[in-house]
Amino acid sequence: MNWKFWQRRDDTIGPDPTEAHPLDKSFDAPSGRRSLLADHKMFKGFFGIAGLYLAGAIGVGIWWSQEPDSFDVVRSVEAIASGRGESLVAGYLTTATTINVARTLLEKPGGYLTNDLFPPGIWLDNIPSWEMGALTLLRDTARVYRNDFSRSQSQSAEDPNLAEAEGKFFFNNNSWFLPDTEGEYRAGIGYVEAYLSQLVDKSANQAQFYARSDNLQSWLAAMETRLGSLSQRLSASVGKRQLDTSLAGDATATQSTATPLEQLVQTPWLEIDDVFYEARGFTWALLHMLEAVESDFGDVLDKKAARVSLRQIIRELEPTQETLWSPMVLNGDGFGMMANHSLIMASHISRANAAIIDLRTLLAQG
Repeated sequence: MNWKFWQRRDDTIGPDPTEAHPLDKSFDAPSGRRSLLADHKMFKGFFGIAGLYLAGAIGVGIWWSQEPDSFDVVRSVEAIASGRGESLVAGYLTTATTINVARTLLEKPGGYLTNDLFPPGIWLDNIPSWEMGALTLLRDTARVYRNDFSRSQSQSAEDPNLAEAEGKFFFNNNSWFLPDTEGEYRAGIGYVEAYLSQLVDKSANQAQFYARSDNLQSWLAAMETRLGSLSQRLSASVGKRQLDTSLAGDATATQSTATPLEQLVQTPWLEIDDVFYEARGFTWALLHMLEAVESDFGDVLDKKAARVSLRQIIRELEPTQETLWSPMVLNGDGFGMMANHSLIMASHISRANAAIIDLRTLLAQG
């Protein structure tokens, strides 16, 4: 019989059966606080959940970072016309393609990401730059629609639906709430769809699309300006010394303030990938619009024997959509060992821009 029950032998395994223990082992009765073991389990569970969320967000972010695929312009528009029971009149293909580009901007994987406030959208910057490029083309096209495509002459009235659509597409691209950017852009799509419905309505002739040479030149001029700017920004990835040619060609020209005769132009290192993906988005949208324009302005192009010139522009832009196999946009220097993706993109865009200049000159000839 163990008379000294208040003593515990050194070789005793487990708790002393003679001692009273609380049912909740994580609770320290004298102090009234949970033990370190319970706190450890709580933090372990918290970090486990945070880790799962982080892994899921990274996976979703990778999926959202995939650029939208190209679509067949003619087939997609024919499907729309068939579903709506409408015939393909002049301007139908170009207008419907504009709508498809705008819908892709909002309905691609992840939706519209530029104004996201939470992970993983807030972590991404390449796709928002891509969205900015496609949106820029959409805005330029909406303006040309309002000022040129839908008007017979400079003194004619503008189409009210296109006037509303232009304002909606020029809304702030980074508004999250009251109103949200997506809602404004969807409203703009609705106005363009209303204009499209009026185009095929033979009982009402208020809405028109004029497939004329001067209208096509106006749209090409807008594209030429954007491609020229993108080419310069892409080329500046390695930095270059540039002379001031602002007043070249006009001895009487003046400007507001003096500028250096020579300056170093270089895109900041952290913005190189943004400019690259902005160019990808713009050229993606431009390729689809060029295919639609070729169909709607076919007679104009054939009269000038310029259809092959427009197709050459498409050929020059197609390589801009090739897969980027590198995990990041490389910025090699000159003829160094590493590639410079920005310069390659600038090369394709510059050739397309030169082809657009030649096409505009051809269209302007009598």
